[in-house]
Amino acid sequence: MELTHSGVPFHAETVPPLVSGIANARDHRRHRGPPPVSIRAVRSTPGRALLEIADRADDLLVVGAGCRGRVRRALCPSVARYCLARAACAVLAVPPSPLAGDLTSLHRRVGFRLPLDARELTDGTS
Repeated sequence: MELTHSGVPFHAETVPPLVSGIANARDHRRHRGPPPVSIRAVRSTPGRALLEIADRADDLLVVGAGCRGRVRRALCPSVARYCLARAACAVLAVPPSPLAGDLTSLHRRVGFRLPLDARELTDGTS
C-alpha cells in the first residue's frame, strides 16, 4: 500500500517515526503529565532555526502549512516546505482549519465597521 498526500508519496521510512513520535508524546502526557519544555533562542532564518532545534531522528517537528496565494508563495518562501525538504526528523505539517477563512472575513468586516448579519455566521437554519 502506498500512502500519498496531494499526489506526493510518503516515504516508507517517514511514516513509522511520525506515528511513534505522536504515540510517545501521547503516552508521556498520559503517564507523566506534560512533556518538559525548554526555551531556546536561535538567531537564524525561521526554517534553519527550527531545524537546528529539531536535529535528532527521534524529534517530531510540527509546522503549520497555511494556504497561501501565488504572489505570496513567490515572494516569501514557505518555512513548512523548507522543513519538510531538509529535516532529519519526522515533520508533521498541519493544514489550517476550514474555519480560518471565515474568521478572517469576519475580522475584516469588524475592522471596517461593516454591518454584520448573525445569520451569516450559521448555516441559516435558525
